Amino acid sequence: MPFQLQPNTGEDMIRFNILPLLAFLLSCHVLFCGSGSGLAYASNSDSLQAVCRMQPNTRLAPGMPRVYGHILFRQSGPKEKLSVTFRLYGLPADSQQPRAMHIHEYGDLSRGCDSTGGHYNPLNVNHPQHPGDFGNFVPINKKIRQSLDSPATLFGKLSIAGRSVVIHEGKDDLGRGGNVGSLLNGNAGGRLACCVIGLRNPQN
Repeated sequence: MPFQLQPNTGEDMIRFNILPLLAFLLSCHVLFCGSGSGLAYASNSDSLQAVCRMQPNTRLAPGMPRVYGHILFRQSGPKEKLSVTFRLYGLPADSQQPRAMHIHEYGDLSRGCDSTGGHYNPLNVNHPQHPGDFGNFVPINKKIRQSLDSPATLFGKLSIAGRSVVIHEGKDDLGRGGNVGSLLNGNAGGRLACCVIGLRNPQN
């Protein structure tokens, strides 16, 4: 009897339709879903950027420096170091007075830099162990142009996004001043300028 091709039954159709689906799901598990896989890597490699556009304190006394410029923040993942780049201008040409900079608790400039609160201190530790204690910067030719890594983060519940950066009139004593103020803010003096840290559009 000559061979005849039998029509597919409903069971055959289910078998043939489900096999490609199973193959696809298996490839997804092998390539993307396992520990250290492509999907996990893509998730962990997400990067964030932020910018802080420095403005002179609106309550400056006459004759004080009017500092402007910007600070850039870049972090390639939640477990990576935060890179901070300072580009600030307007400091006195005839002075190399060190200036302290810190992240402050609030991004509120309604009363100039005075409304930014104290140092951002989520772990309730002494200065200079706060995540935004950047230390001292010596201006050269009226400018501060410097980069550093910081223990602060743009990710998660401890993100610094929406907080502020303040540049002070004086030098940070780095907690060695022997008084309460030293352990709170380094006795860095008045607030020359400040800015709010905002997440940056990566397309710009």
